[in-house]
Amino acid sequence: MRRLALPKGDVEIRVLTEAEEMHQVVALQELAWGGRQDVVPPSMLVALAHEGGLVLGAYTLAQPRTLVGFALSFLALHTKGEERILKHHSHMLAVHPEWRNQGLGYALKRAQWQWVRHEGLELITWTYDPLWSRNAQLNIRKLGGIVRTYYPNYYGPMTDRLNRGLPSDRFLVELWVNSPRVLERMKRTPRKPLDLAHFFAAETRILNPTTLNDQGFPVPPSHIDYPNPEKEPVVLVEIPPDFFRLRDADIDLAWRWRRHTRALFQDLFEMGYIVTDFIYLKDPMPRSFYALTFGESTLGG
Repeated sequence: MRRLALPKGDVEIRVLTEAEEMHQVVALQELAWGGRQDVVPPSMLVALAHEGGLVLGAYTLAQPRTLVGFALSFLALHTKGEERILKHHSHMLAVHPEWRNQGLGYALKRAQWQWVRHEGLELITWTYDPLWSRNAQLNIRKLGGIVRTYYPNYYGPMTDRLNRGLPSDRFLVELWVNSPRVLERMKRTPRKPLDLAHFFAAETRILNPTTLNDQGFPVPPSHIDYPNPEKEPVVLVEIPPDFFRLRDADIDLAWRWRRHTRALFQDLFEMGYIVTDFIYLKDPMPRSFYALTFGESTLGG
């Protein structure tokens, strides 16, 4: 059990095992994803919690005690070259809408990492939409995950408010539990992250520089000048800083971004590039970039 002092109030994160707790997790799933139909039911959550899985819950300390966040993961197999290794696959993480932007998502993932590390496993994986800038900030920059796998339309059509209208493409995040990059980011005071100026100082190229349309939304280019890995070991890929707002305003442009980034990332992964960092610029105009580096030798930091 771990207690946290957050701006909105104090919470505690603990392992959940009881059926009553799992009914609260289901209610939070429905709230977080806007009535999503394919929630994980209480019976499955209980089974996972007792048979090698992990359900973490974040409860307020103030009365009434309220579940405001949860994370679900379970044992799975991961192919690593010729070898298959045991890992934990993190299937869900949700935070109550009124408790977002408090650092609770990071705290839940860190608690998950601590539990998995204690169990002696070296890898946690999970998926997320590569166009979700906020999730990229958490998964890649803050937690130290890497990505080298792209799943087109992974879950098939989805109808909840976060996913409706587009194919459910996903990145597969790899969090190598004891790697130097992850251990550094899990410190109480991690190193200061790199910003865009650092990459520009190293003459790193944006592969898909965008233009703005009349509504102020970024538009991807129609042509990509692909890099030579020997000459460009690090490259940048731009994505919309607020894809949800763009999608709600212009579904055709959202489709264009989905097709554009799907082809670009699949090609770069095939070439041997790996997503290793993420940059978000807030001022004066928001912009978001993935940094990709060539080859596994770059994964030490």
